[in-house]
Amino acid sequence: MNKSNEKEYYIEPGQEWEIDLFKPEDAEGVVNLFLSVYGKEYPVKTYLDKERLTDENHAGTTISTVARTTKGDIVGHVALYQSAPFKKIYEAGAGVVHRDYRGGKGIFTRMTAHTQNVSANKFSVEVIFGEPVCNHIFSQKMTSNLGWITMALELDLMPASAYIAEKSASGRVSSFIDFKTLIPHPHRVFLPSQYRNELEYIYEGLDDERDMYVSQAPFPEEGFTCINTQIFDFAQVARLTVSKSGKDFSEIFFREEKSAESKGITLIEVWLNLSEPWIGETINLLRGKGYFFGGLLPRWFNEDGLLMLKTKHRPYWEEMQIYSERAIEITGFVRRDWEDRTRQSKEQ
Repeated sequence: MNKSNEKEYYIEPGQEWEIDLFKPEDAEGVVNLFLSVYGKEYPVKTYLDKERLTDENHAGTTISTVARTTKGDIVGHVALYQSAPFKKIYEAGAGVVHRDYRGGKGIFTRMTAHTQNVSANKFSVEVIFGEPVCNHIFSQKMTSNLGWITMALELDLMPASAYIAEKSASGRVSSFIDFKTLIPHPHRVFLPSQYRNELEYIYEGLDDERDMYVSQAPFPEEGFTCINTQIFDFAQVARLTVSKSGKDFSEIFFREEKSAESKGITLIEVWLNLSEPWIGETINLLRGKGYFFGGLLPRWFNEDGLLMLKTKHRPYWEEMQIYSERAIEITGFVRRDWEDRTRQSKEQ
């Protein structure tokens, strides 16, 4: 951003501030804050449009927390928003702090705690999750201190170009997915035998209860596959949400995959439903096409989900910075399965 824009969004430094839920009169300040830090190319347009931001907060599809000064200036923002298939799970993100209010002041950490302890409670959110990045350990440490539990790894999720301003990445950047259960929902899940040990380890740390069975059923004779595909052009990522899988899975899924690959995608994420007794059959088909383990997604469909991944390049393993022993263990699961799938592909 050039000098004139920086001056346009000037906020007096050193003011006292408080953390609070978004109010309609905060909308212009939030938009100006995002423009001053990210510019007009920020990919989520909600935070660049004050009417849209106000409407989404009113509807509860976005739940914004702000840092507001005594003069009413907005110097920080974090939101909860719906991004999973089950609408009682909210993702915590869209975090930004004004350049003059960074550096040890604790604004970002306090805003994130507010989303968990105040915002989520007010809107009856049942599970929250975040995506702490792996080009530094700050966000991983923060979610760990808040009691969020690492469950999955989104390998090479974002391009290095997203971090040009802070000069903190030389290759694509991975993110963990950390979850916090607010309202328990014990239920039955089926573990594919291919990942039984990995999932049992991950489930040991879950802050909820599950009845676990090994998947042994074949695809049902009746039923059909339901897939929703999202393409994120800037990140070169496709997400395929498989809410149901059936005997037509191979035909439907690989048609969607081909379409996604034609758009220059470098990473495909697949979300599968662990409530299906035949989940092992689905996994077999994906593994045969180079997909590998990514981790567990609690309550993703209200029932739990399983993340599978496929990359078009060698992942940037050596660039990852990892904070916790649990995250190191899960990364090991992902890397070993990627190595197995890569070796199998070369042998075919």
